[in-house]
Amino acid sequence: MVALSTPETDLGTPAPDFSLPDPSGKVWTLADCSGVNGTLVMFICNHCPYVQAVIDRIVRDCRELDDHGVGCVAIMSNDVSRYPADAPDRMTAFATEHHLTIPYLYDESQSVARAYGAVCTPDFFGYDGDLKLRYRGRLDASRAEPAPPEAERELFVAMATIAAGSPAPAVQLPSMGCSIKWKET
Repeated sequence: MVALSTPETDLGTPAPDFSLPDPSGKVWTLADCSGVNGTLVMFICNHCPYVQAVIDRIVRDCRELDDHGVGCVAIMSNDVSRYPADAPDRMTAFATEHHLTIPYLYDESQSVARAYGAVCTPDFFGYDGDLKLRYRGRLDASRAEPAPPEAERELFVAMATIAAGSPAPAVQLPSMGCSIKWKET
């Protein structure tokens, strides 16, 4: 496990479009996943201890962001030949176990992760209603262990603020997690 943190990103860049299947084979596009007031695109996987530490918080925040008109989508881009715990059948089990109610999509070619500049799991990209990047930070102070329950909900607050039409927080702390498991070329 290699721990990485997200690099600084140019805010205001447009969200790259995608067309990806969920484990059942249904294809989803960025437009299918977008909300009227914003969109949260996150890169996660099943086996990463950083994701496992916060998955219940991710589920909670996505449910609550829906009330703010923010659409959410999770994308799994790891090389499943080397990390079979992240394979599509396991994605279904993971989503069911954690009551994930948003699309959980499989980026087999890893082209979507590359287009977004994703580097780790979890990695969060928060867009406004015009699909311009406004937040590239962390969920909260959690690492491979959950932060205390009273920890500030940085991602949720940022996305709710963006959804309300206000500027994104000036301070955005990077997310940290396991590296995306790129295919060997």
